[in-house]
Amino acid sequence: MSDAEYEPSTWEWVADQVAAYEASGGAEANTLMDTGIPIIVTTMTGHKSGKIRKVPLMRVEHEGEYALIASKAGMPEHPGWYYNLVATDRIQLQDGPAPGDYTIREIEGDERDAWYQRGIDVYPDYADYRVSATGHGRTIPVFVASPAS
Repeated sequence: MSDAEYEPSTWEWVADQVAAYEASGGAEANTLMDTGIPIIVTTMTGHKSGKIRKVPLMRVEHEGEYALIASKAGMPEHPGWYYNLVATDRIQLQDGPAPGDYTIREIEGDERDAWYQRGIDVYPDYADYRVSATGHGRTIPVFVASPAS
């Protein structure tokens, strides 16, 4: 990542979770609130601010790759971090003690459907989010993060 300044999330619980996760090498604050469902921390550059942004996301892993599902709980609009990912092809992703460099790509069609189902398998609420988003005329974007070579 760049030497840009880190700007924590304006959502206090997100900023606190990221700080605790990173400080503990992923040993603490590693689930979504009280669900017990594992998370990862993604680090990206803000497409407008140029500042470092960190976002905890559901851990949807398959054969060393990860899905980044821009659900925003099925709301009518994409989450802000979606636009950060569209503006780049590289992020850092932390799943455990240390972050690694990853390339990302937005996926569609059958590949997207397969990854979205993996998301539902981890976090069943994604099925409801899909219905809600579709009702708003939105398809939930999915990215795949692969280890950078």
